[in-house]
Amino acid sequence: MRPIQFLPHGVLALLAAFPAIATPASAQTAAAVEAAEQRQAARARAGDRLTVGIGAALIPEYEGASGSTLIPVPGAVGKVGGLSFLYVGNRLSVDLINDGGSRWDFQLGPVATVGINRTSVDNIDDERIRALGKVGTSVELGGYAGIGRWGLITSNYDRLSATVTARKDVAGAHGGTIITPSISYMTPLSEKSVALLAVSANHVDGDYAGTYFSVSPEQSTASTLPVYTAGSGWKDWTLAAAGNLSLTGDLSGGLSLVGGVAYTRLLGNIADSPVVRIAGSRDQWMLGAGLAYTF
Repeated sequence: MRPIQFLPHGVLALLAAFPAIATPASAQTAAAVEAAEQRQAARARAGDRLTVGIGAALIPEYEGASGSTLIPVPGAVGKVGGLSFLYVGNRLSVDLINDGGSRWDFQLGPVATVGINRTSVDNIDDERIRALGKVGTSVELGGYAGIGRWGLITSNYDRLSATVTARKDVAGAHGGTIITPSISYMTPLSEKSVALLAVSANHVDGDYAGTYFSVSPEQSTASTLPVYTAGSGWKDWTLAAAGNLSLTGDLSGGLSLVGGVAYTRLLGNIADSPVVRIAGSRDQWMLGAGLAYTF
């Protein structure tokens, strides 16, 4: 199993089912509903909670690649001192707003991502991409804001959420800015299972696009790919689906299985780059699965 090369937003979307683990699923009888509500109230009074998980994801070798690689994906989600956090793979976010059990979920907080897309070319099969050379490790810092609502369609425990995230590389690897709007819908299927659908998109500036998708004259000579200049714009859109199945007890605690799939379509001048059009593919598929435990 190779080390994490990069973790696309699609994988983050499909693994975002982790927060649902800590939420009691809707039940099919009045007694089960009451029991679920009692568990939820007890957890709310207790305050702090934690879910940890480990899994694996099959992702493209690099952004725009046609080949795939298998990587480990650790994760954790929880609430400490009224602050909720989510860690998946190479990304950490914290929600600074404590809604205190309200059906409305207002979200605002910092985001940090470590990007290691093409920081090593040893794991890339295509010789042309290896000839483009390495890219430095990015440290993308920023924030996100969003709003969610519990209890809309199927039960008191389904959730619709919309967020916008903005990150900027402060390490000088690409020096660019990425803006990501996303919408997700989560619904329990039973006391033991929950499903998630998410759609998102990424807008990048010229610095990001140029670093990963432009081909300079020197790089063209080394790789045989044609010279190309990529500009700012919408980089991609992603549709993801995920599921969570309790293996012990129910979704309010214990061991559970998490899995999902995501499809990303590269767009515009990013998709037209020789890195994608000639050496790779604009169609990007990602699969992930793992185990999680809720305390």
